[in-house]
Amino acid sequence: MLALATATAARAQGAEGKLVLYTSQPNTDAQQTVDAFKAKYPKVDISFVRDGTPRILAKLRAEFEAGAPQADLLLIADSVTMEGLKKEGRLEAYEKADVSAYPAGIHDPAKSWFATKLITTGIVYNTKAPLKPTSWLDLTKAEAKNLVAMPSPLNSGAALIHTMTLTGNIKDGWGYYEKLKENGALAAGANGDILRQVATGEKLYGMIVDFMPIREKAKGAPVEFVFPSEGVSAVSEPVAILKGTRNPAAAQAFIDFLLSKDGQEVAAKQGYVPALASVALPAGYPARSEIKLMAFDAAKALEDSAAARKRFSGIFE
Repeated sequence: MLALATATAARAQGAEGKLVLYTSQPNTDAQQTVDAFKAKYPKVDISFVRDGTPRILAKLRAEFEAGAPQADLLLIADSVTMEGLKKEGRLEAYEKADVSAYPAGIHDPAKSWFATKLITTGIVYNTKAPLKPTSWLDLTKAEAKNLVAMPSPLNSGAALIHTMTLTGNIKDGWGYYEKLKENGALAAGANGDILRQVATGEKLYGMIVDFMPIREKAKGAPVEFVFPSEGVSAVSEPVAILKGTRNPAAAQAFIDFLLSKDGQEVAAKQGYVPALASVALPAGYPARSEIKLMAFDAAKALEDSAAARKRFSGIFE
């Protein structure tokens, strides 16, 4: 441990110069992350470019084609996208990154990308709803008929991961989504729209990422969020070093910071579940022991994603 700490300190001392981060984080979160990093590494002049993941990737691909990539680091929503870039040889592995405090399966085993937080998808319901769901199967009950909304995996990477996680872990598999369709579930819109529909009573139940309803409940919205008994899916907002970075020492320092306790506490202060189990969850969340994560293999999901979209489309469209 002493040798590891010494090596990390040495990398920190050598971290200086310019660094460019491309990210899909919300602007406020991105700025907080960058500011916290600067406080620890004042010699690094880091800037960021923020946009949605599809546009960030389009920008990157245009730069790759031109042979002039501008970013050193990439911090986006999901690991499947990272796996795709890894397969293309676009990511630089960071073999010395210390992930000893994390459980197996959180980060890429080859250390090409690293989870920074866990954004789970569970069930939101309106407090006036007659059924108080505790299981994913509750959304297929008669009480929820025509009252369920969810994001479509055809338009959302997080929703695709959620769909593939559920079908790979619950007993009915794709049969579960067929039952949702039969029960009148609507698959359209982004997470924000799902929250709006449930909060206004247009729908009474929805599938949604955890932090949105938890934050809105704290502001007085008539919603509750449930971590279903079977478990939840999660996107990990992974970070990676892009191949060809002009400042590898500073890029590695950024990874070190996000994986450190200090970096994980930034995620908690932003209202997310830290990937590091020793860091306390934000207000409004249950004990970590009550949140069961379903198994998910990002590499396999990359291979199966096209088939999953086609299967979903065949059910809902």
